[in-house]
Amino acid sequence: MEHNDTKPALLHDVLGMEILSASEGRATARMKVEERVCQPFGYLSGGASLALMETLAGYGSIALCAAGEVPLGIQVSANHMHAVPLGDEVTATATLLQHTRHLHVWNVDIHDSRGRLISSGRVTNCIKTLPH
Repeated sequence: MEHNDTKPALLHDVLGMEILSASEGRATARMKVEERVCQPFGYLSGGASLALMETLAGYGSIALCAAGEVPLGIQVSANHMHAVPLGDEVTATATLLQHTRHLHVWNVDIHDSRGRLISSGRVTNCIKTLPH
């Protein structure tokens, strides 16, 4: 997604996330491990991983929303299993676990370029109707 200088950059732009696909029940994204997403020691920040999870689950929920509805993340939690060094790349896959009219629950797994599971998390989105 391209950045337009006339409006502020969105979080996924700032962190360098690339949404690869988003359909009903599944979404994928990629993010390079650059300085902007690292902790001071040169490894991917857990916070950046959580942002990737919530963003990706949001895009997955958009594919399920009706016109005039938007997903809002209300809960995200994760476990981080491995550190990813500066210069690597991660790929995230979100899979829909459960959805009702107003809640979507996603599992999101992040893998490094070697295929190792880096982080696994759950994201819950609340579906809101936009005011007219």
